[in-house]
Amino acid sequence: MPVPMDAFDDVRPAAECLDLLAEPVAAAIRDWRGSVPVQELRYVDTDPAIADTELLVTHHGAWLLEQSANCVVVAGKRGGEVTLAACLVLSHTRVDVNGTVRRHLGARKASFAPVDTAVGDSGMEYGGITPIGLPGGWPVLVDAAVADVPYALIGSGSRRGKLIVPGKALAELPGATVLDGLGVR
Repeated sequence: MPVPMDAFDDVRPAAECLDLLAEPVAAAIRDWRGSVPVQELRYVDTDPAIADTELLVTHHGAWLLEQSANCVVVAGKRGGEVTLAACLVLSHTRVDVNGTVRRHLGARKASFAPVDTAVGDSGMEYGGITPIGLPGGWPVLVDAAVADVPYALIGSGSRRGKLIVPGKALAELPGATVLDGLGVR
């Protein structure tokens, strides 16, 4: 089931809303490459007070759990080196940080990155971090279930607004790797 666009009051092509996006996200959309045309990416104006998934679901309906994806920043550590990675999973699952992520990064230990690091290094707001527009070199780990959805509702780089993006486009982002079992219940 695709994201029902009529569930939101204000849905527009993301390329027409660059001024509403965090700068790294706007830059990525401005320079969009890939098999999915940029016109298929949509911006949804949402209230920042309900940006968290649980509140958004309460406001718009339970269907969002199956059609929205959360992006979290993970820090993988091995020796003195830290690798930051973005992990994208459907909202009704959680990231398998100590299994799938740790093994994929070749890390001895993996944990959620500190908020200051995630926000400072991504250039995005906490609660709105998205895999679109992340710094070059960051691994973007996409759960296979996210890659398979026709459209996913994701962050826009800020707490105000969301993006509706085809799963296929998320799987093709720079640095993206699609992994089975990244999102677990």
